[in-house]
Amino acid sequence: MSTPSTTPAPAPLGNRVGFLLAHAFVLAYCAILLTSLGFQIFAGDMPCPLCVVQRMAMLLCAAGAAYVVVRSRSGEISTVDYMTGYGLATVGAVAGMAMSARQVMLHLTHPEGYGPAVLGLHMYTWALVTFLVVIVFCALSFVFAPVLMPKGVAYGVASKAVVWLLLVIAAVITVLTFAEEGFNFTLPDDPLRYELFA
Repeated sequence: MSTPSTTPAPAPLGNRVGFLLAHAFVLAYCAILLTSLGFQIFAGDMPCPLCVVQRMAMLLCAAGAAYVVVRSRSGEISTVDYMTGYGLATVGAVAGMAMSARQVMLHLTHPEGYGPAVLGLHMYTWALVTFLVVIVFCALSFVFAPVLMPKGVAYGVASKAVVWLLLVIAAVITVLTFAEEGFNFTLPDDPLRYELFA
């Protein structure tokens, strides 16, 4: 008489895809934030107050997805944690969309825009696009939560590296923002230097 197998059944593909999508979400915003830091550090393109707020909103969006990744380290995530993570991302996207839309409207009368263009669009326009994408992604994640909630996944070195990358980028942005603002209460509307070292 054969004994029943104790090997757990593999998780459905959708649950593993949902875990990978959370990683891709974080990495996408890491790439965007690294690009903006590259313009700041190597091209001297200092972020204005609206740009800084948009960076903060992007960090909140990415932190929401990172929360989903971290809370899945036991192999699966609870419904509450899943909704909390993408709820935070949605809040960040709505706030960021408001700031980037405001910046786009400020430059409607100046077709040349502010700062360098990437693939024909300025960075604040791209920011608006990314926030809209996040809102759609989070809405679909809520609708298809039973299919996409991480389950039967392996939280390993790659997951830790993604989370730590986001934390390092957040730290760099914090330091550079403090250097840009110095000990003033506000950032200048058109920053040209690091006030901390002025």
